[in-house]
This record gives sequence, C-alpha cells and structure tokens, in this order.
Amino acid sequence: MAASDSDTDEGGAPAAGGAGHDDDAPEPRPEPVAAGERTASDDAPSAPRASSSDDDEGGAEEDDAPDSPRGPGAAGEQPAPDHAPVALAAAAEDEDEEGAVEAVQDDAPEAEDVEEEAQEEDADATEEDEDEDDEDEEDAPTHLPFAPAGEDELLDDATTVDPSYTISLIRKLIPKGSNLVKEFSDKSSSSDDGESTLSEYKDQWEECGCILWDLAASEPQAEHMIDNSVLEVLLENLRVADSSRVKEVCLGIMGNLACHESLVNAICLEKGLITTVVNQLFLDDVKCLSEAFRLLAAALRCSASVSWAEVLLPDEILSRMLWIIGNTSNFTLLEKSIDFISTVIDAQDVIAALIDPMLKVGLVDHVVGLLTTEIEKSPEEKLDRPGSLDMILRFMEELSAIHSVSEVMSSSDRLMKVLVSMIKSPDKDEFARYCASVVIIISNILTDGKHLVPMLSHDLPFMGGLFDILPVVPDDDQARYALWGTLPRILPRRQETEMDSSSLDQFASLFLGKFTLIKDDLESHVVDEENLSSEDALVLGWTSKCLRSISFVMEKWIEEKSSQSKQDAPPTGNSIDDAREVLSYCHKALH
Repeated sequence: MAASDSDTDEGGAPAAGGAGHDDDAPEPRPEPVAAGERTASDDAPSAPRASSSDDDEGGAEEDDAPDSPRGPGAAGEQPAPDHAPVALAAAAEDEDEEGAVEAVQDDAPEAEDVEEEAQEEDADATEEDEDEDDEDEEDAPTHLPFAPAGEDELLDDATTVDPSYTISLIRKLIPKGSNLVKEFSDKSSSSDDGESTLSEYKDQWEECGCILWDLAASEPQAEHMIDNSVLEVLLENLRVADSSRVKEVCLGIMGNLACHESLVNAICLEKGLITTVVNQLFLDDVKCLSEAFRLLAAALRCSASVSWAEVLLPDEILSRMLWIIGNTSNFTLLEKSIDFISTVIDAQDVIAALIDPMLKVGLVDHVVGLLTTEIEKSPEEKLDRPGSLDMILRFMEELSAIHSVSEVMSSSDRLMKVLVSMIKSPDKDEFARYCASVVIIISNILTDGKHLVPMLSHDLPFMGGLFDILPVVPDDDQARYALWGTLPRILPRRQETEMDSSSLDQFASLFLGKFTLIKDDLESHVVDEENLSSEDALVLGWTSKCLRSISFVMEKWIEEKSSQSKQDAPPTGNSIDDAREVLSYCHKALH
C-alpha cells in the first residue's frame, strides 16, 4: 500500500506518533484512497510529524509477541522516546494550565540523582521562572512522584502517572463537537478554551493518543482508562475520523487494552465496538489493517468470541479478510492476519462457526496463491520479507490438520505441485528450514487424499527427496513422525505391485543410494519395544513396513540380476553384494 505525499515529509514514515505507513506494500483495494492518505477536517486530525528518510528506509519490523501489548512504534518496534511514558514532557508543556501534570520517567531515578539533576537545571532558571512554577503548583496537580529516598526498586508505571493526567489525555482525544465533551468536563478539572487552532488540535491529538497507546500496555493504567470512558472516545473517533493515522492510533490503543486478560471480556462487550472494528477491515492502510487484525485476534480469545464470529460471517467480510491475506506484501500485516486465522483455528466454537464459510469463499485458494507467489519470488524479493515463507508454511500446517480443509487441499493440483517440487528441490541448504512443515502438510493431505498415492508412488525423485530429509529433521519428532507415516503409503508393496525390469532397477538404485540415510536414522532412534509410547509404536510400525518394502525390491532385484547371462551385462559383484547387505540389515531389523 503506497503512502500518499500528505502522510510524510520527504517520503518518511511517521515517527514518534506511531507506526509509519509502508510505501512498498500494495493497496489491498485499488478503488478507495491510497493507503495513509489523510483528509484534513475539523474532527479528523492527522499526524503532525514525519520521521527522516532513514526511518522510512528501515521498514517495519515484526512484533516479538503478536498478542502482547505493543506501543505505537513502527510495526512492532517500541515507541520512540519522545512520546513514550518514560518521557512525557513534550505533552506536559501544553497541559500545565489545564490541570494536567508534566511528566516523569517510568524508570524513576533515586532521590539522590533527582536532586543532582534538579540542581543543574535550577542553575539556569531565573527568579521569575521559579515564581511561575510556584503559582502553577497551587493551581494544578502536583508533579508526578519520584522514588522515596533510599529505595532502590523502580516504581511501577501505575504509580508514576497521576490519574487526572490520564483523564486529561483521554479528553484531548474527543472529536470536536462531540457530546462526550460534557461527560468529561464533569470528570476533569481541565477544560478546552475552544480557541485552539485546527493545527494545534491535530498536534495535541496525536501526542496524547500515542501516550495513551503506551500507557494501555500497563494493566492498572488500562483499567483506569476503561473506567474513564476511553472506549467511547476511541469508538467515536473511529466512526467520524477521516484520518488513517487517527484510526491506527485508536485501534492500537484498543489492541493494547484487549491484551489484558482481566479486561478483554469487558472490552469485547462494549456496545457498538464489534461492528465498528470490523468496518475498519475495509480501510486501505496497512497500519490500520494490522492493528484491526491484532484487535480481532484478541477479541476471539475472550468469552464473547462467538458474538464476534457471528459478525464476521457475511461473505463480504470473510472475502475481504482472505483477500488481504492473499495479496498483501507487507510482512506485519501478513503476520497479523495469519495470527487472526490461527486464533480462529484454536477456538473450538469459533472454528465451528467460521471454517465452512471461509472454505466457501476460497480460503484454500487464497493460501495456495500466497504460497505460490512466495515460492516464485526472486532471491532479492525474498530478502525484502525474510521469514514469510516459513510463516506461511506453518500456517498451512495448522490448516491441513483440519479434516474439512485437508479434503479441499487434496483436490488442489496446484498445491501438490508446489509441495512436491519443494521436496524434490536439489538445494537442500535453502530448503532445510522449510522441509519439516512441507512433510507435515503432505502427510495431512494424504490422509484425506488417498487418490494422490498412485501418482506419488511412481515419482522416484520425490521418494528420494523424502529420504534426504531424514538427516535434516532428526530432532523434530512431529516431522519425523509425518515422514515415516508418508513413506509406507507410497513405497512398493509385495502383495500389490508387479514391477517390470526397468522399474525394479530404478527402485533398487534408489534404495541402495539412500540406505545409509535410512540406517542412520533408525539406529539413532532406537526405542524400548517393551515400553513404547503410542507415537513410538506407530513409527515402529511404519518403519517396519518400509523395511519390508525395501526387502521385497532387493530380493527380486538380486534374483533377476543373478540369473542374467554375461551377455546381458549383469551388474558388478559389488552391486549385488551391496544389495545383499541391505537385505540382510532389513531381515535383522524385522526379526
């Protein structure tokens, strides 16, 4: 989604105010306004500042924890210090005359350090400034408290922010002319003189919004914000604001509030919140969409999740969500949208309500398209979004474990072509980090796609690729389980297979070439057959079937080649000896 010129100065992304708009990401929907475009209006303030071009070139980074509170920094970064709770002085300068406190650092220094800093600052202060400070202290709340003398532990942020300051911040977010103004006039001694210019209002709105975004990461502060009608204010902004930046900040604050387990239920039951948030999915701004998906994921973890799921049921909404997943080039938006679907999968009541409707509007097609596009990217393009392929494949693992989804996947020739080509890839160094997921997906699909077995059972390079994965996943129990579960399905069986001489040669060559890998894996995973877990028992059964298949091929091949005349150019003695060695190992392992 491209950012418009009105969003940035010289192409930079918004800095201290929060996540910048991604210039490189294509717009999810081409017809509305470009991502990040802002329309100035009395009730829709836009971002007052933009970062330098260096910030824009840095790009958005991945959040460390998708469902943990985050600040308004660039896509997962911690917020810049000029608006974070640790340095609120910039906002406080405008607040002194309105009853708000100035600022204090979360990591409050010891009293000794505070006194030394105060002495240095007072050295430059005039007598007149000191008199004005005394007068301010009489009319406004006292300065935020510092650590008591002699106390080494840092104060919790809940104790370093005056409650009236938080209320004043919330009040600054009320859209001009809203009926909420009177409600807050009763709660706060601060008031708006009504004479501030539109530009001043915009600057003040973003500064206060970003501070609240930070404070919402603290559970005590989040509780205080909710008790003082912050949800009503945020919803009012989402309904009337035209600015993408305003919407992003509102969604970011709500996302942080919803990350607190003790509060999420109350938040999700707020009147009008569900519909208002879902409507934001039709915006064309990657930052707003990322925050909307983050909030939706948090909402689906609450007790009211079924109510949210019902709002998502219309085809138009589900199609929009899946379209975003399948078409965004922004890593953070892809991550948040995939995390949302993963949350749907994990919630039993929600998946029961949404999975069939999502399949109906093309869930599998969108995900297959996403995988195919990622695979076909050039090395340079892949560097722009590192980790995307791994995330997509793990997402497909989750989907393939659902019976109804696996059935649809098994009918996708396009998907099987991509997965098989990854197994057969000669570049195992690049493929190693993904092969475990690919094997698991194939194993799950074959459970519901038995019609695929004949095709795969004649693809010897595919079988060879599976054997090559054995040393890649020795410590990944799930991948090894899936691998040994797949091999017996596609290897030749004595009672079913009649092979001609050519096929026999090909299978014998495959087993002779890969047997060291098979042997090494079996000998490094010896189990106590008298105390087997259910998983070990299954793997033991599958490996036994594979060894019987290999024995069957070796016996027939030795018999055929040993009976050939010299004129038929039989293989060397060493080749037959190697086959006999493989056969002997199989017999011992099976008995």
